[in-house]
Amino acid sequence: MRIPSFSITRPVRFARALMVCSVLAPLPAWADEDPESLDIMERQMEQLQQQQMALQKSLQAMRQQIIQHRAQMGGTAAHGGHPLAVTGSGGHVHGGWTPVEGHTPASSQMAEGEHMARPRIGGHSDPVSELGDQPTYESVVAHREEDLISHMANNNVGPHNRETVGAQSAGALGSKVFHLGPVSIILGGFFDAAALVENRQVSSGIFNYWNAIPFRNSSNFHTTNFNGDARYSRFSLMARGQLNPHLTVAGFVETDFGASAETTNPYESNSYVPRLRQAYLTLDDSRADMHFLIGQAWTMLTPDRVGIVPRQESLPETIESSILAGQTWSRQWQLRVVKDFMHHRVWTGFSIENPATIYDTTGFSSAGDNGEYALPGNSSNYAKVGSNGVGLSSNTTNYSNEIAPDIIGKVAWDPTWGHYEIEGLLHFPHDRSVINGVGENHTAIAWGAGGSMILPIIPHRLEVRLAGLAGRGIGRYGSVLLPDATLRANGAPALLSSAQTTAGVIAHPNKVIDVYGYFGMQRSGRSYFNADGGSYGYGNPNADNTGCETEGSADCTANIRSVEEFTIGAWYRFIHGQYGTVQAGTQLAYSRVHTWGGMGGAPTTSLSEIFFDFRYLPFQ
Repeated sequence: MRIPSFSITRPVRFARALMVCSVLAPLPAWADEDPESLDIMERQMEQLQQQQMALQKSLQAMRQQIIQHRAQMGGTAAHGGHPLAVTGSGGHVHGGWTPVEGHTPASSQMAEGEHMARPRIGGHSDPVSELGDQPTYESVVAHREEDLISHMANNNVGPHNRETVGAQSAGALGSKVFHLGPVSIILGGFFDAAALVENRQVSSGIFNYWNAIPFRNSSNFHTTNFNGDARYSRFSLMARGQLNPHLTVAGFVETDFGASAETTNPYESNSYVPRLRQAYLTLDDSRADMHFLIGQAWTMLTPDRVGIVPRQESLPETIESSILAGQTWSRQWQLRVVKDFMHHRVWTGFSIENPATIYDTTGFSSAGDNGEYALPGNSSNYAKVGSNGVGLSSNTTNYSNEIAPDIIGKVAWDPTWGHYEIEGLLHFPHDRSVINGVGENHTAIAWGAGGSMILPIIPHRLEVRLAGLAGRGIGRYGSVLLPDATLRANGAPALLSSAQTTAGVIAHPNKVIDVYGYFGMQRSGRSYFNADGGSYGYGNPNADNTGCETEGSADCTANIRSVEEFTIGAWYRFIHGQYGTVQAGTQLAYSRVHTWGGMGGAPTTSLSEIFFDFRYLPFQ
């Protein structure tokens, strides 16, 4: 049987040309200066890749026909048959849509009278019987799926530039990919050297702990402070594997040295210890547009930049490791399921996450060292809100009692201009009280709702970011860590109202400079009661604030009502190349603390800071 030559050679020639054009063609010089044109080219490349995938399927069917015909003819070519050229595309495209060095298309030809040669894919010989392992659109282009989705959504916000500080805070990976068999290894992180000068003594380094800003009764209010360290140097790694053309599994881990221990010696060795920032597993199905995550990651409440995609969280460009007053965030264990619709335009996400409750126990005396607080009335009455850690947990930290995980839902929308999202959560603070020898469990229902948006005023040059969250019993999801609850007279949780918001303007005047300005605010409500001559609860008007303005006085309850922060800063990338990026930044920050009024008034305090930072990013 003779196979018509035009049925094979023409598609093969076209496939060759298509692969060469879609993988090897260089970008025009103007592409770097015109992001919109670059996006158009990327969409055209996507269409070419889809056509390539269809051609590959046609070629596979032709090869199977040839195998069958040769089997029928005893393995020899028919008289007048034409040789078949087979071209495999082994170029891996990542991040900026650039082929990885060392991967070039390979071809093999079957001459008349010879058995069919095995097609070469990415420099490796694969038997014809394993044609299903050939590169497809997903396996060739999407090995950095978070970048691919960001480009395909095309919301004029775009994915994080991996060199920006916001991207580094989210866990940005570098652009270099290493291969260990079928597993791809991508590295990230940076070497960091930061310092600050502040007009109060807070002793928290570049982590801005607003609850510790002193009032005038403390000598720390009258003392300036300098601190510098390298403890926020960071390392991250992702291992990624392609289970099939549409299913990708990945593991991500990130660590720094931001934790302290009893052996930390700030006078000699400055021996801070490594800590876990993120560690999670993801499973992405590009056919069903489903995305799964389990492990420790940024909470799904954290505002995103595009879709609901890990490492694309919208975080400020600030140097301070506590990020920004009013920022919604937490890093914690979670099980997340996300589905996107309309070609990555609309996203829905559901997550169950590790719970925790911050209690304020103003007026309640400790009834023990293990999370027990005395209640009014009988001296044996108490409330149990948590337990000190044991085993591998910190024995100096009290872990709150929790009855169920936090439940979080989010909807995100990426039209052609901007990113928008709404979100909500449920939290279930839980404790136990013992009154007159009778124990009772108590569970409250805390809730919150909010949203965020990114407005690309000048796409890729100037953007405005807005975000907020409000509810009851959710203070821990803000950077200031205001309390979620206090206690009622019967020992049950008394939820505190909470609100937080941020607004920022970020400019990229050129490729090497980022300039930003932010305002953030977080505030808390109050709940209190008076019994047996004592004042209990948060924000009680009978709280003693009489000594807050007198240095050396201990009479200063001063429950925080709100914290505001104004900050501006800039980053300059003065070295950039194949060896990585070196950048320097500076930031000015001013924070102001307002308190609930009590006996002696409602004192305020403030903190002014200047930050400096140098970073070397070897993988970006």
